[in-house]
Amino acid sequence: MVPNVNRETLQDAILAHIEGKSTVYADGHNGYSNLKALDYVHETVNHLEEHVGGEVHTNGIENFSALLKRGLKGTYVAVEPFHLDRYVTEQVFRYKNRKMTDADRFDLAVKGMVGNRLTYAEVTGKAMEKFTF
Repeated sequence: MVPNVNRETLQDAILAHIEGKSTVYADGHNGYSNLKALDYVHETVNHLEEHVGGEVHTNGIENFSALLKRGLKGTYVAVEPFHLDRYVTEQVFRYKNRKMTDADRFDLAVKGMVGNRLTYAEVTGKAMEKFTF
């Protein structure tokens, strides 16, 4: 997540998360305009003119974004910003494993849970009050 889409913010995120010399495909947004100078291979597609320019396109990220938005608006409905990274991580898992069967994806998810503990405080951001009976 980034707080805004200005050039400094986007390029800081790219520098922090994308290895140098990587190829970055993007639309014509000015926030990406300096990537070649930062040691990236930067290719753009102008969506006012075309959606695919040879091998250059943003279809993969647009597909992912659409699936994420559908999940947030249609399935989960009331998403707190505090948890947004968890919903994105879930969608990344689904997307990366989209060619698996549901059973295989479920098995992989359960294997990933072994040895990991999520506490009430981590989920809610606050400590659980003691119950008295």
